[in-house]
Amino acid sequence: MSEALKSKIEVPIMSEIFAQGKKPEYLFWVGCAGAFDNRYMKVAKSFAYILNHIGADYAVLGTEESCTGDPARRAGNEMLFQMQALTNIDLFKMYEIKKVITICPHCYNVLKNEYPDLGADFEVISYLEFLYLQIKRGKLKLDKSKLQGKRVTYHDPCYLGRANNIYDIPRNLINELGVELAEMPRHKSFALCCGAGGAQMFKDAEKGTKEIFIERTEEALSVNPEIIATACPFCMTMITDGLKYKDKIDEISNLDIAELIATAMI
Repeated sequence: MSEALKSKIEVPIMSEIFAQGKKPEYLFWVGCAGAFDNRYMKVAKSFAYILNHIGADYAVLGTEESCTGDPARRAGNEMLFQMQALTNIDLFKMYEIKKVITICPHCYNVLKNEYPDLGADFEVISYLEFLYLQIKRGKLKLDKSKLQGKRVTYHDPCYLGRANNIYDIPRNLINELGVELAEMPRHKSFALCCGAGGAQMFKDAEKGTKEIFIERTEEALSVNPEIIATACPFCMTMITDGLKYKDKIDEISNLDIAELIATAMI
């Protein structure tokens, strides 16, 4: 992490901004992982650093943010999901939120595709879509020399790829870094799940001869990367566990695309 990212980042809070009579253009939805997981907090901080750097008009909910309810629905607790969703929708309406940026594909999918059934009316944007748009507009500039020549492979998150057909944008972002992109044998619509989706993250492994995260990590290692790029907190956890299992954690980095962008940012 760069020295700038090690320092304290000022993040605007929605309630404070709204009390001043202002309405930020974007709500940055941090998500449970970004709020509570020590590793993914670094991803949330990297993205907030980028937002501040380009002068984005945004705010976070802070302590008012709650879980989307996605894990509850995947685990079969529909009542809990709807309670969470309706509470969040009411909060969004109170703050007149029209655009939401997420750093978690699971949050992205449920907010974009499932909340409208319960009365939600706002645009949901993946942070990867947002980052690429800022690069194309010239607001976000990168120094390709910072990661020049690094061999990177990218793991497609299920809820970005198969669920929402976001395949090209993450690869476009990686290519903007001046690195060498090495595709795994199974990628894009054929990519293997990391093993944590569908609430599998929160339960013991089922009977079998091999865990999915080990199989996927082996696929990543087969292309000899220096960096495995991920774009999902669940995927990051599983790939990191896989690197530890294969005793490669000190040789190969597992970095979120936001972290890579923040590293190369001018």
